[in-house]
Amino acid sequence: MVTNQTSQASDQIKPSWLDIVTGAQMLFVAFGALVLVPLLTGLNPNVALFTAGVGTLLFQITTRGKVPVFLASSFAFIAPISYGVAQWGIPATLGGVVAAGLVFMFFAFLVKINGTNIIERILPPVVTGPIIMVIGLSLAPVAVNMAMGNSIETNLPKYQLIIISMASLITTLVVAIRAKGFVKLVPIISGIIVGYALSCWFGLVDFTPVIKAPWFSIPDFTFPSFKWQAVLYMIPIVIAPTIEHVGDIMAIGSVTGKDYTKNPGLHKTLWGDGLATSAAGFLGGPPCITYAEVIGAVTLTRNFKTRIMTWAAIWAIIMSFVGKVGAFLSSIPTVVMGGIMVLLFGSIASVGVNILIKNKVDLSISRNMCITALVLVFGIGGMLFDFGNYVLQGISLCGIVAIILNLILPRN
Repeated sequence: MVTNQTSQASDQIKPSWLDIVTGAQMLFVAFGALVLVPLLTGLNPNVALFTAGVGTLLFQITTRGKVPVFLASSFAFIAPISYGVAQWGIPATLGGVVAAGLVFMFFAFLVKINGTNIIERILPPVVTGPIIMVIGLSLAPVAVNMAMGNSIETNLPKYQLIIISMASLITTLVVAIRAKGFVKLVPIISGIIVGYALSCWFGLVDFTPVIKAPWFSIPDFTFPSFKWQAVLYMIPIVIAPTIEHVGDIMAIGSVTGKDYTKNPGLHKTLWGDGLATSAAGFLGGPPCITYAEVIGAVTLTRNFKTRIMTWAAIWAIIMSFVGKVGAFLSSIPTVVMGGIMVLLFGSIASVGVNILIKNKVDLSISRNMCITALVLVFGIGGMLFDFGNYVLQGISLCGIVAIILNLILPRN
C-alpha cells in the first residue's frame, strides 16, 4: 500500500516530455493577453513573462499544488496602470500594484475568518456589475483612437490603418465565435497575427530593433516606489479581479470535479493571487491572477495535471530571458492592438451587464437604480473629487461610492 502510494507520488512529480510540450501549449493559450497588458501599459513584456511564471509557481506553493491554473494579468488593470504610469510614473504605479496584492491577501483573511459569503456581502452584484461596466466603457475612447491610428506617427493614409485594425478585430471575432477546438482558445493571438501580417505588407513594421536585440538578455526589472496617491487609486481596482477569481476557481472546480473553495480553500487561492501580484509589482510586472483562457484549455484537453502549469511557468521564465521576444512584441503596431481592444473593452463592459442580469438585479428598485446610476455617470462622465494633493476619480471613485452606498442605503 505504502509502496503503491510512493509510486503514484513519484509519477506525479516525475515530468514527461508530453507534460513539457503541453505546458508550452498552455503558455501559448495565455500568451496573447499575457503580453497584451504590458504592451498597452508601457511595462516590459519580458518582465511580464518572468513575473507570470514566478507568480504561477508562488500560487502553486500557496495552494499546495492542488489547483491547475496559470496566472497572468487581468484586463481590468489596463486602465488604472496606464493612468498611473502617465500620472505618477512606472515605479509609483508598481507600488500601487504591490498594494493591490495586499488587498487580495486582506480578502483572503476575511474569507478565512468569515467564510466565502463575506465577498458577496461586501461586493454584491449591484456593486460589482456597474464598476466592471465602467472599467470597459471608460476605455472606449482609447480603443477607438488606437484603432484609427491616432496614436502613431506614419505616412500611411488613414484608410490603410483602419484596414489593419478592422482586420485584427474581425479575425478575433471570427475565431472567438466560429473556430473549433484549440484554435478557439487563441482569438487574440489570431487577430494579432493577421494584423501584424498586414502591417508588414503596408510597411508599418520596423524590424531593426528585433535584429539588433540580443538572443539572451536579463529582463529589465523595475522596482517600485510608494506614493499614497497611486496606492489609493489602485486599491479599488481589486474589486473586479476578486469577483473574476471566485468565478475562475468555481469554473475550474466544475471541470475537474473538485471543490477548490474548500480544498485548498478560497482563502488559499486568494492569498496565492495576492502573493503573486505583490511579487510581480516588486519586479516591474503587471498583476498576476488566475487566468480564464487557460481554464478553457484545461476544459478542452481534459488534462488536469498541476505539473503542466508548472511547466508553463518554467517556459514563461525561460522566454523572459530571450531578448528578441520582447523586441518582437514591441514591434507590433498599436493600430493592431487597437482593433483587438475595441472588442476587448466592450466585452469587459458586457461582463458587468451580465452580472446584473444573471443575478436578477432589479433596477426598478430605487436603491439599486441609485447605486448603478451614480457609478456609471461618475465613471463615464469623468467626475473627480479634488482634495488638493489627492484627486479621487475614475474607477477608484466609483468603487468607493458603490461600496458606501451599498452599506448606507436602506434595503427596504
